[in-house]
Amino acid sequence: MAEREHEHVRVAVIGSGFGGLGAAVRLRRQGITDFVVLERAGSVGGTWRDNSYPGCACDVPSHLYSFSFAPNPEWPRNFSGQPHIRAYLERVTDTFGLRPHLRFDSEVRSLRWNGEELHWEVETAKGALTADVVVSATGPLSDPKVPDVPGLDSFPGKVFHSARWDHDYDLRGKRVAMIGTGASAIQIVPAVQPTVDRLTLFQRTPAWVLPRADRRISGLERWLHTKVPATRVARRGLLWGIREMQVSAFTKRPNELGLIEGLAKGHMRRAVKDPALRAKLTPDYRIGCKRILLSNTYYPALTQPNVDVVASGLKEVRGKVLVASDGTETEADAIVFGTGFHVTDMPIAHRVTGANGTTLAEEWKDGMESLRGASAAGFPNFLTIIGPNTGLGNSSMILMIESQLNYLVDYLRQLDVLGGKIALNARPSAVHAWTRGVQRRMERTVWNTGGCDSWYLDANGRNTTVWPGTTAEFRRLTREVDLAEYEVLRVPASRTGERAGRTAKAVA
Repeated sequence: MAEREHEHVRVAVIGSGFGGLGAAVRLRRQGITDFVVLERAGSVGGTWRDNSYPGCACDVPSHLYSFSFAPNPEWPRNFSGQPHIRAYLERVTDTFGLRPHLRFDSEVRSLRWNGEELHWEVETAKGALTADVVVSATGPLSDPKVPDVPGLDSFPGKVFHSARWDHDYDLRGKRVAMIGTGASAIQIVPAVQPTVDRLTLFQRTPAWVLPRADRRISGLERWLHTKVPATRVARRGLLWGIREMQVSAFTKRPNELGLIEGLAKGHMRRAVKDPALRAKLTPDYRIGCKRILLSNTYYPALTQPNVDVVASGLKEVRGKVLVASDGTETEADAIVFGTGFHVTDMPIAHRVTGANGTTLAEEWKDGMESLRGASAAGFPNFLTIIGPNTGLGNSSMILMIESQLNYLVDYLRQLDVLGGKIALNARPSAVHAWTRGVQRRMERTVWNTGGCDSWYLDANGRNTTVWPGTTAEFRRLTREVDLAEYEVLRVPASRTGERAGRTAKAVA
């Protein structure tokens, strides 16, 4: 038999974070084993592998930030740290037998749709393969964003992003500049403050910070969750229910969030006695417009004598001198960027070429949009996990991921039912109708009306990131594929005959 030019699989999954591993588990549970998981790094974990900075932890309770089909009764804290979450993902990989499907150091360099064969041509760092279906689970928090600061290239000290922490560089005794005040920065600041010589926080926009109700989960609780699974299920259900009840304030009645603002201001007053510092740290936008942050140690760290808060962004770098937009000058030995990720301009989109010969990035130049957060028009059999408008402002993304996995499984089932060599291509009318509905609902939300400029918004000011509803509603809307929203593509009979003839010759 003639050797095939390259491997062909039914499904190629890109990424091995929560989305990619979840997809792999669901595929195996459906009896589908003809798939690979393409991972650019050398281990699983996604953002929980890449983000290993001091103090890194989740801001969603552990019992909600885990798969429903892979419960962990042994979570050590209400809000577990990065090492425990990464270890959980390694256990999921082993428990569900995913190792044989993993292809490490296999960064996807290009994806190109072959309309004649109805499959994807995949180029990776380890070679080429083809796939009937591609599932992109690269995640929005995977590619760090570093601002283009004049003079940064000439800075003589150390520079790195929080998601690419340099553990070989010792910050102790150094003058450190922290750029940004997001979810990573508020964990890094209190973790490094006690050991650095001086810490300067460049704050372009202050964040709303609430107390973090964290504590060690007792041995008795862990025993109960192991021996009496109903207690674990109840705990998860309670955590989920509380967050579902909060959604209407974010999406329909932002003015109701005033009470939460009062709690946040009280939290700040208790820790920050200096009125001038409090003024710097008080946001001028509605709470919830940007992601609400949780910390009991951030404000106390900012009051320490070796910490300076510059209420301005970084404008330029002159040697070792960092110049803020307000003119403040600071000398530093190291710069740590906590400036977020490419969320609304995902790099993978530049590598995906669809049926029309255009890339996903080109199709999304005016803003990301896809059907039910999964399917983009012109990109047949290409599904995204955590796609446009599937993010959350107050709950666990694992809930959204599992809903999209339901959609993936039904998508594959529909392909089987239709039979033969086929593909589904989202109709532009269906994509636009879904997007218009989401954007109409977005108009009332705190993310659009709260008076802030957040990473939820794209370059055009449109919110293409967050889901404006409950997780239960999203699950209902993604439970199954509506074939009326898709065009069914089939290989022409002549092409089928040609391929059968080639196969017969190869066997002979």
